[in-house]
Amino acid sequence: MSIELGHFALILAFAIATISTIGGYAFWRSGNRIALVLSQGAILQFILVAVAFAALIQAFVTSDFSLLLAVNNSHSLKPLIFKISGVWGNHEGSMVLWITILVAFGAMVAAFGRRLPSDLLTLVLATQSLLTAAFAGFTLFTSNPFARVFPAPLEGKDLNPILQDIGLAIHPPLLYAGYVGFSICFSFAIAALISGRIDQAWARWVRPWTMLSWTFLTLGIAMGSYWAYYELGWGGWWFWDPVENASFMPWLAGTALLHSALVMEKRNALKIWTVFLSIITFSLSLLGTFLVRSGILTSVHTFASDPTRGMVILSLLALVIGGAFFLFALRAASLRQGGLFAPVSREGALILNNLFLATAVGAVLVGTLYPLVLDALVGTTISVGAPFFNLTFGALMAPLLLVLPFGPMLAWKRADIVSAAQRLIGAAALAVFLAILISALGGVSISLAPIGLLLGFWVAFGAIAELVERSRLGRIPLGESMRRLIGLPRTAWSTAIAHFGIGVTVLGIVATTAWETELVTTLNPGESAELSGYTVKFDSFDQVPGPNYIADEGRFTIVAPGGSTRKTIADRRTYVASGIPTTEAAIETYGFSQVYLQLGEPLENTHVVRIWHKPYITLIWLGTILMALAGVLSLTDRKQRIGAPRRAARPVAEPAE
Repeated sequence: MSIELGHFALILAFAIATISTIGGYAFWRSGNRIALVLSQGAILQFILVAVAFAALIQAFVTSDFSLLLAVNNSHSLKPLIFKISGVWGNHEGSMVLWITILVAFGAMVAAFGRRLPSDLLTLVLATQSLLTAAFAGFTLFTSNPFARVFPAPLEGKDLNPILQDIGLAIHPPLLYAGYVGFSICFSFAIAALISGRIDQAWARWVRPWTMLSWTFLTLGIAMGSYWAYYELGWGGWWFWDPVENASFMPWLAGTALLHSALVMEKRNALKIWTVFLSIITFSLSLLGTFLVRSGILTSVHTFASDPTRGMVILSLLALVIGGAFFLFALRAASLRQGGLFAPVSREGALILNNLFLATAVGAVLVGTLYPLVLDALVGTTISVGAPFFNLTFGALMAPLLLVLPFGPMLAWKRADIVSAAQRLIGAAALAVFLAILISALGGVSISLAPIGLLLGFWVAFGAIAELVERSRLGRIPLGESMRRLIGLPRTAWSTAIAHFGIGVTVLGIVATTAWETELVTTLNPGESAELSGYTVKFDSFDQVPGPNYIADEGRFTIVAPGGSTRKTIADRRTYVASGIPTTEAAIETYGFSQVYLQLGEPLENTHVVRIWHKPYITLIWLGTILMALAGVLSLTDRKQRIGAPRRAARPVAEPAE
């Protein structure tokens, strides 16, 4: 019965979203009453979709194989966590998760947006309802997750084994929260274009939602990168896969949107650019949804292979994006320019930052879509791989990293570049010294490695220099400097931490690319191999049963250069239901570096073992965690939680005595 209840709840949510869309757009000038009705509708949509999502989870947890979705993506022997995560490990279930997050953001706007002007709130909720109606309708009519099967089989077909991992339980919800969260920015942009309310207060309302979505997307991409690194067994952390690119492009555009909204909030400038970025960021999120579900890609990240559903999503994407840009074209000319500023200023630095980011989005977009378009038009199949992306993206990011520390040192409106450079001399000197020292000690196998190290240290130390400058460390008594440092706004701390995190990630990328070593060998139990000072001994090989798989398990001992010894396990699993094998790598962390072991397919009398030493690779993900923490810290700042100021009530004159 719960399946029918969930199905009915999703249908009812679709109906309410449709009514809210029509009523909101038709009566957005009607004041607080219509805003209240749409707020209640947004909360009701969330409750109904949550019921539908809970019904799917219950069916998977209880192994209710009368549900076709559970038959195709679950098995009674799966551990509980993978039964739950299997709900969104497929096209239909992932769409319900997508819609659940969409209505959750709409409900949050309804709950926390009471201080928004009623017309703007109405239009934002109407746009959110439009998106909900579009995707709920698509799910119900083309990808019904509540379809029954009769007679119900005794057992399911199981989920793709490589998706039966804790990473799947974490990665998609975080990624979708980032993807879908940008719908709020999109809705604010549409509302602003319709109402004409585009000012500093609008930017102040948009920026917290942008920060929240950007934080989720940062964590989602980082989790996905680490999941592919340890689960797929290929030893890499980024492949420039089209679906990876589809998540990376909205992150780049969202980063530009964050900085553009800041300029608009502080200086009432970049109005057109901020609205444009609000539209394009969510549009890129929708593009990622299309790529994953259209069937035009073959990837571990893709869910669907039905081109019909892909065409429906493409039509929705064209209507939503096309309509948004048509409205933008109609209203952009009426937007006033806003505050003026000199080229050398903080505004100018942020614009330069956005130009590099926007160009990077364009480069990744072309590299991702060009092979698909060429294949569709002329039938020619080509591959655009890592060399293209590394060259173009690296060429764009190098100058951006070079100018990044200057931004926080520059004043608003007009600044002195020489004065800013003088405050960064210490950071520059220390970055040059460490880059030369590490390159000399480690040797240089890649000619650009010292430049990469220099840029990473430069960005990290530049972030520290910003805090030193703000606290006036070394120029006033230490106690007073510490009080100034502690008393800095949280947004200032978040900026410094985010920039420091970028520098840390760059250092991790450069170090592991330049100094990674690899050994492919054959070993029998009792034999050992050496790589980069580490000794890897193959202790034993056994076949071990798991909850729903059989594992060929290799046990190893790793002896580090300092003499410390660790035991670790690498295995190959064959899942009972599907017969599909997977690789589970053994990873041991030493400081910020890792030793990575993969057990290959057994030969006649021996085993293939691949060993990597990856120096400082964990800095890649440590930097992204710092960036996400910076986003969380910024959201805790009171300024980010303040809505539209209320007009003070006129004082009532006291009667004369």
